[in-house]
Amino acid sequence: MSSGELLERSLAYALGSVAEVERGSLGRRTPCAQWDLGQLLGHLDDSLDALYEGLTGGRIGPFPGADRACGFRTRACAVLGAWAAGPTGRVLIGERPLDVRVMGAVGAVEIAVHGWDVAQACGRPRPIPGSLAAELLSVARCVVTEEDRGVRFGPPVEVTPRARADVRLPAFLGRRGGA
Repeated sequence: MSSGELLERSLAYALGSVAEVERGSLGRRTPCAQWDLGQLLGHLDDSLDALYEGLTGGRIGPFPGADRACGFRTRACAVLGAWAAGPTGRVLIGERPLDVRVMGAVGAVEIAVHGWDVAQACGRPRPIPGSLAAELLSVARCVVTEEDRGVRFGPPVEVTPRARADVRLPAFLGRRGGA
């Protein structure tokens, strides 16, 4: 599957999770111990803004007056539109060049897993579709290092060797509660 397909499927999954966000629920706890739901949605907005900037060289900008879920939906559409324009080449992450396809694949992991976090926080767990989770797990295993543990991710959570990919992916990234 191409990076664009991973990104598109991850955004579709996360949009379904964000659809469950109710007004007044932004203070809910999430699987990301440091963030409540409002902070997690803010982080997702920042992630989409960074993806958009990498794809286009521009920024999406804030959406004054929009609620967090509405802002995420608007940013997701902007990112999909930018990807549809067929970006190629490299982007700079700090001072390091990164192939735009790698950026898209890493962004897909970020978006899908945080979509899973949102669903958990809303009390309506939604497994990441199995084939998408399996491909994202392959990406995550390539990019998440031991140095990331305790900083960006918790230690991996043990699951049975026969666990489905939709359980293994969140567990690999330090999340508990996959079913």
